[in-house]
Amino acid sequence: MCRLHLPIRPHQSGGKCGDDMEKGRDAVTAKFIIGPIVALALLAACGERDIILPGERLGIRDGSPGAATVVANQARPINLPEQNTNANWTHRNGSPTHQITHPALAASPQQIFAVNIGRGNSRRARITADPVVAGGVIYTLDASNRVTATAANGATAWTRDISLGNDAANSTSGGGLAFGDGRLFVTTGFGELTALDAASGAEVWRQDLDAPGGSAPTVLGDLVYLVARDSRAWAIDTATGRTRWTLNGAKPTSNFSGGPGPAVTSDVAIFPMPSGEVLAAFPQGGLRRWSSVVTGRRLGSAAATVSDLASDPVVVGDTVYVGNVSGRVVAMNIANGDRLWTALEGAISPVWPVGGSLFLINDLNELVRLDASDGTSIWRVALPRFEESRVRRQKTLFGQYGPIVAGGRVIVASGDGVLRQFDPVSGSLVGQIDLPGGAASNPVVANGTLYVVSARGQLLAFR
Repeated sequence: MCRLHLPIRPHQSGGKCGDDMEKGRDAVTAKFIIGPIVALALLAACGERDIILPGERLGIRDGSPGAATVVANQARPINLPEQNTNANWTHRNGSPTHQITHPALAASPQQIFAVNIGRGNSRRARITADPVVAGGVIYTLDASNRVTATAANGATAWTRDISLGNDAANSTSGGGLAFGDGRLFVTTGFGELTALDAASGAEVWRQDLDAPGGSAPTVLGDLVYLVARDSRAWAIDTATGRTRWTLNGAKPTSNFSGGPGPAVTSDVAIFPMPSGEVLAAFPQGGLRRWSSVVTGRRLGSAAATVSDLASDPVVVGDTVYVGNVSGRVVAMNIANGDRLWTALEGAISPVWPVGGSLFLINDLNELVRLDASDGTSIWRVALPRFEESRVRRQKTLFGQYGPIVAGGRVIVASGDGVLRQFDPVSGSLVGQIDLPGGAASNPVVANGTLYVVSARGQLLAFR
């Protein structure tokens, strides 16, 4: 048995009353001072030895919901479909479902022209619209709300400034493009959707969205669909510009300029909201079918504070792929929104599903290949991340655009002025081409030619 011996200094007093008072003080001291000391001493004297468990020691964040599992890169075979020479590229990622399988492109494309399309990137304005291609014409939107139509030989067909009359052209930026039924549909940071005649650039109609537009529109049938930055989904008549219906989503807490656009099939319209909500509705009547929220973040990342979705929904069969910028990519059942799998990766642009794999650029500026069946990682390749070379001064990220799979290769356009090509099997770099000015848009491919908008405000063509 453990025993504790504590010497107590006797008190001296001049009489019995003093002795009683001292005894009272001793009692208080014993209760409030000696008691805790006794407890600590007992623990020190009688405590058992720590048991050291065998096994590997892991960091406190390893295995947590925000920590991705690092796996070795694999050179896994992929069965790409035959290359197809597509004539048009009418939306982000090519089509209303944001999916084009495998466009044809030469093995070593060379630059054939670089033409000015307007104002490039600056501290206050950014190009956020991808080019669209229809009928042999390439349509672009610069950083100052100027739309330009360029012929396949590089000649300018027409230009049109769609800024509001009372506002300067450079007072806002951000927007997107889509083509359908002979018209070009343009969203802008002014909070408007404008329909232009694709042949002449003449304005057909203009619709006020009561909030910044920004995200790319999607056209199917007689409706154009889009998401305003206040989390309202719109369906607008392509002929008249009148509103058919709207749906309100959860209010956003943080978002960014531009933004992803809806994916639409004949049966469902899927809207990516700035709040992280994914909302599905019947295309014609606007009746809500289901909604889900893409949540989760990468621990220790500043981008994790943004709830906005960055990866447009991509529809392949009965599956929808969508991702946020903070650290999650998910696969959902298109019928009811049920989650099929979740990958602990952010996505800064639309994913590219092909051959049973999913290619994406994540929130760490890595090119990643996932297994499309379960979201597990196959390989990842680091892309240039910071403009500054000194570690302590690194704060400016290079923009990375894509990826697309064309001509049997995975292609990424970078803000560092290089168009990179990767082997889809192993992720190894197989080629690179100079990209004057650096990229400011995702690359697009039509008629065997690759187009990309540069940060200088030029349309570059490679064939």
